[in-house]
Amino acid sequence: MTDFNKHVDALRGRPLGRILVKMKALTPEQVQQGLEKQRQQPGPLGEILVELELIDTKTKDQALAHQAGMEFVDLETLEISREVIKTLDAQVAKSYNVIPIDYDEANNHLTIAMDSPSNFRATDDLQTLMGFVVTAKVATPKQILAAMGKHYASEDSLLDLFNEVSGDEALMLNDSDELVDLEHLRDVADSNPVKRLVNMVLLEAIRNRASDIHFEPFEKEFKMRYRIDGILYEMLPPPKQLAMAISSRIKVMSNLDIAERRLPQDGRIELMVNGNPVDLRVAVLPTMFGESVVMRVLDRSNVSLDLEKLGLREDDLRMIDTLIHRPHGIVVVTGPTGSGKTTTLYSALNTLNEVSEKILTAEDPVEYDIDGLIQCQINEDVGMTFAKALRSFLRQDPDIVLVGEMRDLETAQISVQAALTGHLVFSTLHTNDAPSSIARLLDLGLEPFLVTATLEAIIAQRLVRTICTSCKTEIKPTEEMLMELNLVEDQVAGRVFYHGTGCEQCRNTGYRGRMALYEIMVMDDELREMVIKRKSSAQLREAARKRGMRSLRESGLLAIYDGMTSIEEVVSQTMDEDLE
Repeated sequence: MTDFNKHVDALRGRPLGRILVKMKALTPEQVQQGLEKQRQQPGPLGEILVELELIDTKTKDQALAHQAGMEFVDLETLEISREVIKTLDAQVAKSYNVIPIDYDEANNHLTIAMDSPSNFRATDDLQTLMGFVVTAKVATPKQILAAMGKHYASEDSLLDLFNEVSGDEALMLNDSDELVDLEHLRDVADSNPVKRLVNMVLLEAIRNRASDIHFEPFEKEFKMRYRIDGILYEMLPPPKQLAMAISSRIKVMSNLDIAERRLPQDGRIELMVNGNPVDLRVAVLPTMFGESVVMRVLDRSNVSLDLEKLGLREDDLRMIDTLIHRPHGIVVVTGPTGSGKTTTLYSALNTLNEVSEKILTAEDPVEYDIDGLIQCQINEDVGMTFAKALRSFLRQDPDIVLVGEMRDLETAQISVQAALTGHLVFSTLHTNDAPSSIARLLDLGLEPFLVTATLEAIIAQRLVRTICTSCKTEIKPTEEMLMELNLVEDQVAGRVFYHGTGCEQCRNTGYRGRMALYEIMVMDDELREMVIKRKSSAQLREAARKRGMRSLRESGLLAIYDGMTSIEEVVSQTMDEDLE
């Protein structure tokens, strides 16, 4: 049957039954028998022929490969050298269900065997991630699995890879050397060992759900840290002499200038990992001892842009759903950097994203590309400011507008103008809680009557780490822990508290994942009257809480009582408030 590999182009796109007849695997009568069964029991013809025991799974896979215009390879009879296997790390091969079977170093041409003709992402990703020219062939899933066990029995670790790369003197570069041969630097960045190393670091970060990857050069060492669930963890450090090779490889991947080492640069890498789109925002900063590189990992599969999955309590969810469906006005989301404001706003826009709604966003930077939204990147270097973008938006006939941040009076004034002319405006501020956002808007220079005329609500939020479900354990809080929450033992009688003891699943931290705590202040006539009279944030907070506003600390307490997070997390992320 393997002779048919020479004629795959002639078989591309032909009906499966005809290909099986050409392969002499079936007679036309047997194909007709399969088609008859398919009419009675709809399903893929190949599966039906296997079910009827007219062909085996291997023959079916071979025919499907030919139908896709791809060669079929029998891994059981193929000898693959260790040098070829080393072109892909175990983690990469297993992520994509592929085995490297041949490699032409001169042309950087890699031939792989994969488990399905429809596994297009494997070839796309290997070309994007590692720069290979890829030819794909098809083998049975069973053979791929067996080859994995045979060739990747001892999975490469980062330490093994660091040691291997460290032994290659050609890759060792001195960051303090002002004169670096540009051609040699480019060759190093394009070398397979450096590609493998950077690739493995990226995949490891994505696997660990890291939000940021930090490469930090110091006088005598080169540190690497991942930010996971908001906390930085130091990873196994790469050898100091690889700093320039790693930063150059990242620059090549993000289309930055590898010759420029004196000025900051920003770039972007777009990947498909395990079929999911992953964007990496790259920021390169020159320092005393080399270039510091930080990569923000924007993994769409790790972020659910769905209001119902943000951790909102039922009453909060109903309130936010009502707010975002208002015909006009301003809704502000506030909190420090990294508190999840963008995710909340994207989730709201995702909910509103209908054919009947024209939605425009001005962002710095655009974090997630969402179909149906007109998204604009702010670039102040060329004069594309929030204010300028927003002014142009009003001539684009929008229904809903997102302004990434109200940074100045001009942006705030145009946002107010948009709300007054019948648009729904979303924006963010950097304040500690909802009531203090009023003072921030007034400090920008907005008149109180404009704030009261347009502002519908302020949503303050924080992210707290959730307790790992694999090592979640009941605890009795100490008196000191309760004091941190302004509570006494009588107030928590009958309540159950938890913490995580630490396990492999959570990297021994006791936490895995994060959830948001919300404080929602909805404007009403009395609050608007208080704004007109320029009442203090404390007075606004007291009035809002009398109207049912749940503070961040109170939201945190409910999350603790639900067994979702720990006392330490809530105390560290929320203000100390009077909870009586």
